[in-house]
Amino acid sequence: MKRNTIALAVAMAGAMSMTGAQAAETATAIFAGGCFWSVESDFDHAPGVISTTSGYIGGHVANPTYEQVVTETTGHREAVKVEYDPSVISYEKLVDTYFHFIDPIETRGQFCDFGESYTSAIYVGNADEMKLAEAGKDATAKALGKDVATIIAMAPTFYPAEEYHQDFWEKADPYPFSGMPSNAHYARYRAGCGKNAQVEAIWGAEAFRGLDGHA
Repeated sequence: MKRNTIALAVAMAGAMSMTGAQAAETATAIFAGGCFWSVESDFDHAPGVISTTSGYIGGHVANPTYEQVVTETTGHREAVKVEYDPSVISYEKLVDTYFHFIDPIETRGQFCDFGESYTSAIYVGNADEMKLAEAGKDATAKALGKDVATIIAMAPTFYPAEEYHQDFWEKADPYPFSGMPSNAHYARYRAGCGKNAQVEAIWGAEAFRGLDGHA
């Protein structure tokens, strides 16, 4: 009995150690690229991305709501926190992927959404990420032959958005503002906004580079 207890304790300790090791292998990154629904859906198609969370960042109001942010008075951007496995996808690759599914030169917002909350930004967590993000921005400017409007800044507090915004592109829960299933509302929104066609017009064959499809 004692031996079994010791064996169980050793096994549990090993499992806890493995869980800690696995947790240490993940990292997070934060990107703003217009409507967080579409940024989330695109990153969900990137190999190595474990999870995505829509939210708000960069403003002066604590715990903002969607209704507050869309008034364009809080200073927040819609953004997505990406949890990823660095052994599968690097931060540098995430940055490159991001630039290839947004309009990097647009200063007013993204696609059919305009206002500060929809402008593009990369929020970094340290100096190394800052260098990689700046390098990605420079490479994008060189590839397009135009100035890139995306700002790069140290990440302030990220506030997760309301639950109904999470995984919006794929779930069937009704969207409170239309009553339609979220995935149906999103499909209509993305088609009407013209994002896919505009990204393809900007990037040509390089559009949506780094993604296994997109939604």
